[in-house]
Amino acid sequence: MDTALLDKKFAQIGARLKVMGPPPRRFRDQQGIRLDIGIDRRGEFFAIRAADADNVEVLHMQPRDRHLLLMVRENGEKSKFLCGHDERHWFVAGIPESAPVGTVAQAKDALKPLEVRAAESQKRVSGKARNRRKNTAFIRQGEWFFLPSDDLAVDEAWVLNNEPLRRGGGKPHWAEFCYRTGGESVYVCSRHPNGVTAQRYRNILSGNRNAKNWGWTSMVRNAGVYVRGRIRHPDHATITLAGWHRVAMNTENESRAMRHVAFLD
Repeated sequence: MDTALLDKKFAQIGARLKVMGPPPRRFRDQQGIRLDIGIDRRGEFFAIRAADADNVEVLHMQPRDRHLLLMVRENGEKSKFLCGHDERHWFVAGIPESAPVGTVAQAKDALKPLEVRAAESQKRVSGKARNRRKNTAFIRQGEWFFLPSDDLAVDEAWVLNNEPLRRGGGKPHWAEFCYRTGGESVYVCSRHPNGVTAQRYRNILSGNRNAKNWGWTSMVRNAGVYVRGRIRHPDHATITLAGWHRVAMNTENESRAMRHVAFLD
């Protein structure tokens, strides 16, 4: 397969691309194309595993911003991905199919949750400032947005120290102080990173005698989460939030496209 055009376009944003054969058998469940970030002696590179690279197309680029919009066609479906560089590393993010995007700027906007876009409108953030990691509406670190919540009344007895922020796996972001409201209690382990309800947890234990040794932790899912202080992650510069900020995650987990992406974080 001829990948010269893809190689050239990735090079224009300063990235290396390796197009390989089909994914390993363990990944061949319902998709034949797999996107990943690899690393070798020369550093990071974008990896595309596909039987036919003709089904992969670059729709739009912003070379100065080091981002491009990629489209994958497979089984009659079109999936779109924002590929780019954020702070220290390259990344791939699936775009929700509900968002009709054709440019890098539209893809970035589609990755913002509704509360972030509402805050941008309320604060009248300019178009240029909306793509910054910090503006009057939010501060962003990776996939997490932090929105100022100056009117929040906090019961200090329920404030937690050094709490992880997770999206289902990978390396967590760590918040110096965290306060949660509402949500659903769930049990989490490496085999169930998104959590299971108490009833499901009891069913798993009763059905598998080894399940009790899976390292379960009790957590709260879909809570209102607020943080302040230092927010740390090994792949990002530490940020410091002077007051309480509501936490919102980007929308990539809402996309079917993410089934093509090896979990990155």
